[in-house]
Amino acid sequence: MTVKETDQAQWSQETLSGMGRAFMESRVLLSGAELDLFTLAADKPLSAEQMAERIGADLRALTIVLDALAAMGLLIKQNDTYQTAPSAARMLSADSPASILPMIRHSADLWDRWGQLTRRVAGPQEKEKSMRAFIGAMHVIGNALAPRIVSLVGPAAARQLLDVGGASGTYTIAFLEAEPQMRATLFDLPPVIEMARERLGAAGMLDRVTLVAGDYRKDPLPAGHDLAFVSAIIHQNSPAENATMFRKIFTALDPGGRIVVRDHILSADRTHPKSGALFAVNMLVGTEGGNSYTETEIRDALEQAGFAGVRIIHPDTRMDGLMEGFRPR
Repeated sequence: MTVKETDQAQWSQETLSGMGRAFMESRVLLSGAELDLFTLAADKPLSAEQMAERIGADLRALTIVLDALAAMGLLIKQNDTYQTAPSAARMLSADSPASILPMIRHSADLWDRWGQLTRRVAGPQEKEKSMRAFIGAMHVIGNALAPRIVSLVGPAAARQLLDVGGASGTYTIAFLEAEPQMRATLFDLPPVIEMARERLGAAGMLDRVTLVAGDYRKDPLPAGHDLAFVSAIIHQNSPAENATMFRKIFTALDPGGRIVVRDHILSADRTHPKSGALFAVNMLVGTEGGNSYTETEIRDALEQAGFAGVRIIHPDTRMDGLMEGFRPR
């Protein structure tokens, strides 16, 4: 048989990416079992504060995990309280005769061992962790999504784009391809700027882009733009860091200029979409103060920075949520 005949799975980028992220729900379930949250909330609804006090947990971290468990359907969240879903309680509460909790906890014990699989195969050397690998991964994700996002943004009236934290230029390229009269400024950390120079050069667009190296947490943003695009940035930041960044973007825009934020946009109860609730856990373990944010939280931060006319352009399904605001004239 040929390779084509035996390759029946017909793998897609979405399928493989989903397989690569499947550990996220597994880890949240395992942590819920290790913390015995399902037993704790089996009999009656409890608030995050009550549960944190009972198990001695960090309230912010526990709330993010509880919201993720609710998004997964294992807990039911109502009026800021959580209760184990009845069908889940039957199997995950330590007090249930049908409990499989010991087996789930055993899986949690296996977690660390499986985490060493690559080292077991390749030897003791550390796997290289580089910014280039991360930026490359962001390009893979963004490359397929960018044309649709740009279409949803509708940038026809803009002529000077500011791509904040623009990485290697995936979205900058998509905007410039959509609008031949547009020019752009890409702002990112110095090592990332060099990666952007490579990608923009290969795309033949360096003459339309100004590359500016800096750190938006510390440095002012270049002024003179009528559209600022902030893609997959706010989840890395605490609310205070986002407030500071939005004020800098407000200053960088001309009067009448527009900001568009692309990110997860959670429902008011922080459980939808499920991908956004799980991503909040990713930010909990990967950043000091990052999170997924609700529409209200993003709107309030933008309005406090001075933006008007703030509204949602596109609801979030897979980090394709879009919100906009305007610097008043």
